[in-house]
Amino acid sequence: MVAKLLIANRGEIACRVMRTARRMGLRTVAVYSEADARAMHVQAADEAYLIGPPPAAESYLNGARIIEVARRAGADAVHPGYGFLSENAGFAAACAEAGITFVGPPPTAIEAMGGKSAAKALLGAAGVPLVPGYHGDDQSDGRLFAEAEAIGFPVLIKASAGGGGKGMRVVETAAGFDEQLAGARREATAAFGDATMLVEKYLARPRHVEIQVLADAHGTCLHLFERDCSIQRRHQKVVEEAPAPGLDHATRRAMGEAAVAAANAIGYVNAGTCEFLLDEDGAFYFMEMNTRLQVEHAVTEYISGLDLVEWQLRIASGERLPFAQDQLAVDGHAIEARLYAEDPARSFLPSTGVLRHLSLPADSLHMRVDTGVRRGDAISIHYDPMIAKLVVWDRDRPAAVARLRRALEESHILGVASNLDFLSAIARHPAFAAADLDTRFIDRHAADLLPRAQPASDETLALATLGVLAERRRRSAERAPQSGDPYSPWHLANGWRLNDEAQEHLTFRDAGERITVVVHYRRDSSYRLDLPGGTVSATAEIGEDGRLDAALDGVRRPAAVVRHGLELAVLTHGGTHRLSLVDPVAEAEAVEAAGGRLTAPMPGKVVGVLVEAGQAVEKGTPMIVLEAMKMEHTVVAPTDGTVTGLPFTAGEQVEEGVELIGFQPA
Repeated sequence: MVAKLLIANRGEIACRVMRTARRMGLRTVAVYSEADARAMHVQAADEAYLIGPPPAAESYLNGARIIEVARRAGADAVHPGYGFLSENAGFAAACAEAGITFVGPPPTAIEAMGGKSAAKALLGAAGVPLVPGYHGDDQSDGRLFAEAEAIGFPVLIKASAGGGGKGMRVVETAAGFDEQLAGARREATAAFGDATMLVEKYLARPRHVEIQVLADAHGTCLHLFERDCSIQRRHQKVVEEAPAPGLDHATRRAMGEAAVAAANAIGYVNAGTCEFLLDEDGAFYFMEMNTRLQVEHAVTEYISGLDLVEWQLRIASGERLPFAQDQLAVDGHAIEARLYAEDPARSFLPSTGVLRHLSLPADSLHMRVDTGVRRGDAISIHYDPMIAKLVVWDRDRPAAVARLRRALEESHILGVASNLDFLSAIARHPAFAAADLDTRFIDRHAADLLPRAQPASDETLALATLGVLAERRRRSAERAPQSGDPYSPWHLANGWRLNDEAQEHLTFRDAGERITVVVHYRRDSSYRLDLPGGTVSATAEIGEDGRLDAALDGVRRPAAVVRHGLELAVLTHGGTHRLSLVDPVAEAEAVEAAGGRLTAPMPGKVVGVLVEAGQAVEKGTPMIVLEAMKMEHTVVAPTDGTVTGLPFTAGEQVEEGVELIGFQPA
C-alpha cells in the first residue's frame, strides 16, 4: 500500500483527496504556488512545498518540479486530482520513470483518450455508438466547413484535446461558422496547447449521461452506474445527480456495458468516466472518456457506498477489486450543486475578491460539502473559481431535491458574486422537480432562473435596520466597562435625545434608490420601525455566532446581517439582499460620467483586439476578447459609435475597471 502521497493539485480537489488519505493512515504532501501560500489544502497536509509563482503553467502544471518535490519529500505515489496534470500522459510516464506510482490510468490509456478524434475512431471500431461527425486530420477551415455542411447545421465545434466546455462552440448557421471556429481554436490553444478540432451533429434535446468505471490491473472492469449531468451552462456542468432520473434498466445496462467495453478497448486501469449523449428516442452516443476522477464523483460515492479515491489508491497499490458487477446496487439518490464565484447578473463573469463571509451547511449523513476555501480566503484570477460542492443524499429523488433546496437556503457568501441564488432557482424550478432535464435546461428556463433584481422588501429593510442597531448596542456594551465612566450616557445606544422623542433615521441605498427607515426607541429595549409599507414592532439580539435573532410584530425572523464598512448584506433563507448604509455626514456622491467608457469587467489578459482606432461600429459588434479563469469573454459595442482609442494590445494583462477601448457613442 502507498505510504506517503503527494497530491499534485490544489483547493477543493486536494482537500478531498487528503480526506481519504488521512482516513487510510497515509502521510500527505501538498504543493502550492505563491498565491496559495495560506490555502486550506496547504494547512491540511502533513507537509507542503512551494513550486512556483501563481500562473498554473509555472507551478501546478510544472510536472518536473512536482516530481522533484515528490523525491525530496520521500513520496512513493502522486495523485493528480482531477485537473491540471491528471490527464497528462507525459507526466504519468515521468512518474513511472522516477519510480513513483501515478494514481491513475497507464500513459497508454491516457494517450488513447487524450485526443477525441483518435479516441472516437478507436471506440467506433470497438462497437461503441458515436455521434455523427468529422474527426479527421485535415484541419483546414475549408474542410471543417465542408464537413459541417455535410452533417447539417446546427453543429458542435469541439477541441479534440479539450474538456470542461473549453474550445467548444455551437454553430447554428453557416454564416457564423468561421468566427466560432476561430474563437474555439484560440480557447483550445490557450487551455490545452492544441488547436485540433472536431465537428459533430448537434442534437436537439439530449441529456448528458456519464458512466463511472473502475478497473484493476488484474482484468476486472466494472461500472458504478450513471450520473445525469444535463444541467449545464456553456458546456460546464452546474448540477449533477445519480442515478439518472427515468433511465430504464435496459438502457442503464446497455450504457454500462458500452462504458466497460470502451475501457477494455484501451486497457484501462483505475477510475474513469465515459460520457454519453442520450437522445430523446433513447439512443445514446459516446462523447469522450475522462481518464481521471470527475468533479461530480461524490454523487456516485453516495449511491454506491464506495470511496472512489480509496479505490484509486488501492488499485494503484496493486489490489484486486473484491466485488463483481452483480454485487453492486443503487442506494437512494444524490444531487450535487457546484457553487462558483461568478456573477449571473453579468453573464456569469468570474468574480474575484476576499470571502468576507462564508457559511455552508455542516456535513452529515445526508449532506456533504467539498470545499478548499474558508472565510477570509481570496478567489483569484489564476485558478478555477469554485467555492464548494454541495452534495445531498436521500432515499429517493423528491427527498434529495428537498434537501438540496434546504442546503442552498442555509448557504451564504459575501465578498464575491456567486451563483448561489441561481442554483436555488434551479432547485426550486418545477421542471427540475419533474426531472424534465436536457442540456438546454438553463437556456429554456433562463427567464425563471435569472429574474430581474427585486427591490428590498419591508422585512429586508427591517432586518437590515435591526442588524445595525443590535451591532451598535453590542459594541456599546463592550466599550462601556473599558472606559473611565461606564455609566456615561455616551455609551447608550437607545437614541436618547434631550427634550425630544428617542428616535433616529437610517437611510439605505438599494440599487440606487434611497430609502429611509425611522426608528422609534421604546423603554423595554424594543423598537417601532416606520417602513415604506407601514409600521412594525420589533426586537433584536445578536447571538454568539453573530446571527441576528429578530422578531417582527411577534413573528421570529432568524437572519444574519453582515456589514463591511457601509455595505450590508441581509442573509435569510430566502436568499441574500445587498444594501448600503448612507452616512449623512460623510456622504459625497460622485457620479462618474460613464458616457463612452468601456471598462474591463474582470481582471484578465487581452487575447484579441477586433477593431481599429477610428473604426465606426454598430451596436453588438465584438471589439475585444479577454481571457480569465480559462475562459474567453468578448466585449461588444454597447451602441453604434466610433472607436477613438485602443490602450491595450493582445497579450497584455488588464485589471478590473480599466478602460479597454476609447469609444464615442453615435
